[in-house]
Amino acid sequence: MERRSLLRAAVIGTSAAVFGGTLSHGAAYAAPAQPGPSPYGALGAADSNGIMLPSGFTSRVIARSGQTVSGTSYTWHNAPDGGACFADGSGWIYVSNSEINPGGGASAVKFNSSGTATSAYRILSNTRQNCAGGATPWNTWLSCEEVSLGYVYETNPWGGTSTRRDAMGKFKHEAAAADPVRQVIYLTEDESSGCFYRFIPTTWGDLSSGTLQVLKAGTATSGSFTWATVPDPDGSPTVTRSQVSGAKKFNGGEGCHYADDTVWFTTKGDNRVWQVNLLNSTYELAYDDSLVPGGAAPLTGVDNITGSSSGDLFVAEDGGNMEICIITPDDIVAPFLRITGQSGSEITGPAFSPNGSRLYFSSQRGTSGSSSGGITYEVTGPFRA
Repeated sequence: MERRSLLRAAVIGTSAAVFGGTLSHGAAYAAPAQPGPSPYGALGAADSNGIMLPSGFTSRVIARSGQTVSGTSYTWHNAPDGGACFADGSGWIYVSNSEINPGGGASAVKFNSSGTATSAYRILSNTRQNCAGGATPWNTWLSCEEVSLGYVYETNPWGGTSTRRDAMGKFKHEAAAADPVRQVIYLTEDESSGCFYRFIPTTWGDLSSGTLQVLKAGTATSGSFTWATVPDPDGSPTVTRSQVSGAKKFNGGEGCHYADDTVWFTTKGDNRVWQVNLLNSTYELAYDDSLVPGGAAPLTGVDNITGSSSGDLFVAEDGGNMEICIITPDDIVAPFLRITGQSGSEITGPAFSPNGSRLYFSSQRGTSGSSSGGITYEVTGPFRA
């Protein structure tokens, strides 16, 4: 199981912030991760926002569903979900999906160099249940519809035109992750018998045409894999996950993150984090709560995932203890933060600011447990580089 994997943010041109960090670090991984002490130490008492954090970290509320974003005239959307950060001169932009149907879409908050919100606005409208998605190296946001025969929409974080990308397939989309080395986009599918896909654009940087492929492998939790072309990405009359014999099935695909020749994705149905090693075409488990002895798994309800410049993975919980947990390069899994008093919600959209010092995320349904109660947060502190 020992292997070498460089975990860093993929940087193309000016898009360093898209993948959550700017530095490169080597790290040996030996999956699956097991509980251990967090490099940030134990969680402290809940702060005024109800968030338990390690020493040295602070939180603030950025936006609330149905309320005006402070410093702007824009009303924040309901059910905030997947998100990403984009560099904007000396500042940055955080984009966030809205997982409601109908309506959906996505919004953005623009920050200046000191982290003050200067504007907020809609970047996608009139879509359906936009759950997760992913950023591209050319600084667009792929917003994914989590509905049967859903689409991927390519949107502009600065506002303006959004474009439906039919060639990326019609299925219950969840997340996307760009791989600039192989020039493909990886896609997860939120079905109990879903698949893991990659989209190969005809021209890198243009998602208007290309080839949709599905991962083929055995039924084991590790092994080798190949890719096979999906004959009909339109998914009708036969859904995409049923078109290729031998396509590997995954139980509820969720978040997806790429860094240096490795792509990780999560499956909520079995609380797993999968690791796909692209250099040698093998896959394995980076985490599985059922493999933690004594039923003491710190991470359950696995959902959105992102990475930091240190090589740490940050995995958000849908339910569980309402935690974001860290998986370190030396295979330690531990809570990084916990939201209290919001058991009817889920944590969504984790993403780092360009310099890696701020982590954004949302509680989709907040204290009310309804889509109109969403809260978007920022945590600032000494994240390790």
